[in-house]
Amino acid sequence: MQLPILPVFLLALAVATRAAESPRIVKGTDKFEFVYQVKLPQITGEARVWIPLAKTDAFQTVTVEELNIPVKWEKIQDRDYGNDICAFQPQPADSGKTIEIQYHVVRREKRAYRESGGEGGRYLRPEKLVPINETFRTLAQKAAAGRTNDFNRGKAIYDHVIGRMRYDKSGNGWGHGDAVYACDARTGNCTDFHAYFIALARSVGIPARFAIGATIPADKNEGTIDGYHCWAEFLAGGRWIPVDISEAWKNPKLADYYFGHNPANRFELTKGRDLVVDPEPASGPINFLVYPLLEIDGQVVKPETTFTFRRIGV
Repeated sequence: MQLPILPVFLLALAVATRAAESPRIVKGTDKFEFVYQVKLPQITGEARVWIPLAKTDAFQTVTVEELNIPVKWEKIQDRDYGNDICAFQPQPADSGKTIEIQYHVVRREKRAYRESGGEGGRYLRPEKLVPINETFRTLAQKAAAGRTNDFNRGKAIYDHVIGRMRYDKSGNGWGHGDAVYACDARTGNCTDFHAYFIALARSVGIPARFAIGATIPADKNEGTIDGYHCWAEFLAGGRWIPVDISEAWKNPKLADYYFGHNPANRFELTKGRDLVVDPEPASGPINFLVYPLLEIDGQVVKPETTFTFRRIGV
């Protein structure tokens, strides 16, 4: 009768040990509940909402434990990346309602991996805030001079971004994932770091792509998560190489780890930029989707959004 309990005990011990050894990352496997909560503001006109819905993939197994959406809604997908999205048109009577999605997640540490049917060419195209131009090409060529393959060129560009940029959320312009802003200002948050990296990589023919979600704190077992987090990966030698450059900048001792790994204490909500959906927002393709996109009479309004978590098995 005691045998089924043993794996749970060992999992708890392993997670606790990893957290003690490395308070910023969890290696191997992490298991947690993640609650995505949105409170609708006063609805005063014609409104539309788009909310990301997390999916299972090769590195995370996602189960929806509770889905409380007290309005009529539909699940749609964006055209290019196949993200699941909750879309609805709230009415004035829906003002103040709370939407809550509770996930059970088993997340595995991500390393370099092969993807069956993965097409690299689509990740060489420019995006609205991630253009390909001569400035990025020159910077990337200079950073990667003398490197003979895409893996080493990617590492050189990774090191260049760490050395050139500073994690700084002051002033205006940061947080949009604007590669030109990041290049010029040399500051920003995770979206800006990775937009700059992706622009540089694509400019020299290295496919690169974007994903966004949240980091689950490794040094506590429940609580509120302070905002989103994003990362990138690039294609080299037939494998996708994950990178997290803003975290490497903040934690230099982990810079080697964050080239080629995402820790297990991550939760991915969506992939890609310039998401095309139907119905389309008045503001056009969605830059990236992690917080809800709410438009009232064509104007973007930011609803109150909260992420909370509880680690399982500790």
